[in-house]
Amino acid sequence: MTAAPVTESAPEETPATDDGGRGSVRRFGTLALAAAVVVGLLLGYAGGLLTPTFTRPGENSAEAGFARDMSTHHAQAVAMGLMAFQQGEDAEVRQIGGDIATGQQGEIGTMQTWLRSWRLDPTGTQPAMAWMPDGAGLVRNGLMPGMATPEQMAKLREAKGRAFDVLFLQMMIQHHLGGIHMIQGILDEGHDKDVLAVAQVMKNTQQTDLTNLQAALKRLGG
Repeated sequence: MTAAPVTESAPEETPATDDGGRGSVRRFGTLALAAAVVVGLLLGYAGGLLTPTFTRPGENSAEAGFARDMSTHHAQAVAMGLMAFQQGEDAEVRQIGGDIATGQQGEIGTMQTWLRSWRLDPTGTQPAMAWMPDGAGLVRNGLMPGMATPEQMAKLREAKGRAFDVLFLQMMIQHHLGGIHMIQGILDEGHDKDVLAVAQVMKNTQQTDLTNLQAALKRLGG
């Protein structure tokens, strides 16, 4: 699930990923992307079902908190990615948006399957980020690290052309930085080896995404 770096010189020919779940969607239409998102979700559910369950993380475990909170965090990235695919002017921005939408939708499926296999509800009783030692201080106005406010999301929806591309890249960079911090949290606090393995892949993927996002932002002069 490692996204390959995107070069500036030939973005149309650069493979998007070799992650097995993030195939390039740049030639897809909107309906095809929507289908790819659904397929990614189903593959994520299947991947979660393959996770051995010798022990079950409990209601207040770091694993449960991570699965719940990261599902919410990913959902906003999916929404932003779909907007980029549909509204982006730059071909690379559309490609990155489509890849993030399909990849993170699949990961949501995996995390939701974990919760079901642990016989836990999709939402818990603890506040967001309570599973991380520094989690409470990271939540701002109910938003987890890196998440955009409703006002920022509205501004992105209304943006056009290059202004949209630059704003999307800036917002997604912040989103990924926050997401990586949360992933590092489960890598530090978690004990389930299968969750840790998937989290490490998530971290690697988002770090590669960051490289591509920052390079695209620099190319566009943002």
